[in-house]
Amino acid sequence: MKWEILDKVQCFKGFYELVRYRVRHALFAGGMGKPITRELMVRGRAAAVLPYDPITDQVMLVEQFRIGAIDSPHGPWLVEIIAGLVEAGEQAEAVVRREALEEAGCALQEILPICEYYSSPGGSTERVSLFAARMESRGQGGIFGLADEGEDIRAFLVPADEAIDQMQRGLIDNAMSIIALQWLMLNREQLRANWR
Repeated sequence: MKWEILDKVQCFKGFYELVRYRVRHALFAGGMGKPITRELMVRGRAAAVLPYDPITDQVMLVEQFRIGAIDSPHGPWLVEIIAGLVEAGEQAEAVVRREALEEAGCALQEILPICEYYSSPGGSTERVSLFAARMESRGQGGIFGLADEGEDIRAFLVPADEAIDQMQRGLIDNAMSIIALQWLMLNREQLRANWR
């Protein structure tokens, strides 16, 4: 199907970039639609990982302040999986290894890709590479993050059943974590068999 950019204006450039587009696109019924205007947050790629210990049947989660959840009924501290932005020239797997060390002091062992997806394509370019990884849980957990990036991250171990229950009750309510935990629900027994 055909589409065309009629106009593109940079509205803001800071930690993220906001661009306003005026576009037209083909219609399913045929012909071209009227011009529409949309703002787009240019965010790039992200990578996220759910570390899992198949011996203790535990996952590593992190909790940190998130401005996007400022109006959440649970407050702006979200329980999430480990994630970070992919810099130019980096591979997603290298990013999750780095972020696991920075955010949780956790060295990842075997890494498995889960999926890639757009987090919110109605207004953002962000595309997420999602992974599961084997970890050794003994001695894990604590307070981590890069002070120069304003990070204050609590890393902690949770039994897999408890993490899944929290997700099902809406206490873990962000897309990366939900997708990863639902994937774990479907693949947990196979992981335990393969990673023992």
